[in-house]
Amino acid sequence: MSHLFLRTLRDDPADAEVASHKLLVRAGYVRRIAPGVYSWLPLGLRVLRQVERVVREEMNSIGAQEIVLPALLPRDAYETTNRWTEYGDSLFRLQDRKGGDYLLGPTHEEMFALTVKGEYNSYKDFPVTLYQIQTKYRDEERPRAGILRGREFVMKDSYSFDLTDEGLAESYRAHRDAYERIFTRLGVEYVIVSATSGAMGGSASEEFLADSPAGEDTYVRCLESGYAANVEAVKTLAPEPLPIDGQPEAVVHDTPDTPTIDTLVAAASTILGREVTAAETLKNVLVKVRRPGGDWELLGIGVPGDREVDDKRLEASLEPAEVELLTEADFAANPFLVKGYIGPKALLANGVRYLVDPRVVDGTSWITGADEQGKHVFGLVAGRDFTPDGTIEAAEVRDGDPSPDGAGALVSARGIEIGHVFQLGRKYTDAFAVDVLGENGKPVRPTMGSYGVGVSRLVAVIAEQQHDEKGLRWPAEIAPFDVHLVIANKDEQAREGAENLAEELSNAGVEVLLDDRKASPGVKFKDSELLGMPLVVVVGRGFADGTVEVRDRFSGEAEELPIGEVVQRIVNR
Repeated sequence: MSHLFLRTLRDDPADAEVASHKLLVRAGYVRRIAPGVYSWLPLGLRVLRQVERVVREEMNSIGAQEIVLPALLPRDAYETTNRWTEYGDSLFRLQDRKGGDYLLGPTHEEMFALTVKGEYNSYKDFPVTLYQIQTKYRDEERPRAGILRGREFVMKDSYSFDLTDEGLAESYRAHRDAYERIFTRLGVEYVIVSATSGAMGGSASEEFLADSPAGEDTYVRCLESGYAANVEAVKTLAPEPLPIDGQPEAVVHDTPDTPTIDTLVAAASTILGREVTAAETLKNVLVKVRRPGGDWELLGIGVPGDREVDDKRLEASLEPAEVELLTEADFAANPFLVKGYIGPKALLANGVRYLVDPRVVDGTSWITGADEQGKHVFGLVAGRDFTPDGTIEAAEVRDGDPSPDGAGALVSARGIEIGHVFQLGRKYTDAFAVDVLGENGKPVRPTMGSYGVGVSRLVAVIAEQQHDEKGLRWPAEIAPFDVHLVIANKDEQAREGAENLAEELSNAGVEVLLDDRKASPGVKFKDSELLGMPLVVVVGRGFADGTVEVRDRFSGEAEELPIGEVVQRIVNR
């Protein structure tokens, strides 16, 4: 340690909010260069390389072959798939000295499809799975939490190419199983959830989420059935339609000063002479959407009044279109939109696409806007008085909502995305006309899978899950060193004995970090706890009696061992 490029800090960095960020900086594993951009110092790089090793071993075990593609990519391929536009502001775009457009790769589906097209032309070449462990770039609007959400990060992305849908399903299962082995080896507590495909495209999609209160992803699960899904992917369990015949006609009532659901509920309770709930009202939220290359269009979203619109669910449902709230200018340009009193009828009459929550089924009766200032309509029946253009999953998902599989109630938790598997299908092979000669002599178009693991993010995830109030606690599989050997005795014989012990351990294949600094024992002990090696061996006062102390960083247990037994005990652990 007297030669190690390392400086530990006693205080948390000012910009750190989560434990992993605080500890990785304090322990000298990483250093901030710019928002969302970090340097890896020697100890941090050792952990990163260990995570890469585990990922690489499991990818190789399923027959995947490693390549490395450039991070600097020409615009043309991403223009072909429209992702030059779809990625929006999160794409790093730049020009070379000749004015040519380039991007820093956020993901590489296009490049892998083109690489396979350039090399393979026969069914005999398939199936094939290629992967890389490479730096990616995304211009996050709000990079946060250190290396948990950065603008430059290391990722493993792999891509399977099969000639049949059955082959794709097999490749998908192989990756899914490999991911379970990876995260188990790394000691990560995780859950697999159904997910949306987003800008990636494709059909089947699952996320691996690490359990963590610091996570940005909210997911839900049903404890009875084991169902789990990212909130963006939850499908609402729609009720059965109700009979329309015999329902009273809709009536418009004066409801002055009721632009909010709360004020409407109070007024409606007075008018009807009973307690009205927000769930009986229909809230209509107006947004504008723009598909890639298209113009802005108005869109009405109808949700029960006791629900808020979840922006993430809304955006996922409308992907790849952009979504924005209306401005005052938009309302001025569309006078039929009466703020606070918007109803389905004016939207449909003026050609505004109107999508509703799946709970708004035929025969349900609603209190909603009458499209006039200070007026609401009571008893507006879906399927009789208005017919929406379709449904949309945009309303918030809450604890206690019924599970889509009907088995019980949903409960929510937070997690960090550490892996994602997609059955892409032929989106990218179609875009680039990747055809090969089939067994019958006719062209066959391969089908793709895309599979990602956040390698650098995993370092932070493990730090997030495996720490205590004293510092980091690395699992043995990825710790920078196996043993942290502390010389806590100024006696020259003890120092020599510690160096001999370090050499014996090293010769036995144990990686040792030897704290030979001329610092106080207290400083050394604090650093050993902060740095988080699985075992701490202390050569201290007991050395004169032929013993050393071995501390387990995870359990906190310590035992005195004869110095002659230490190497064998550690090797046999």
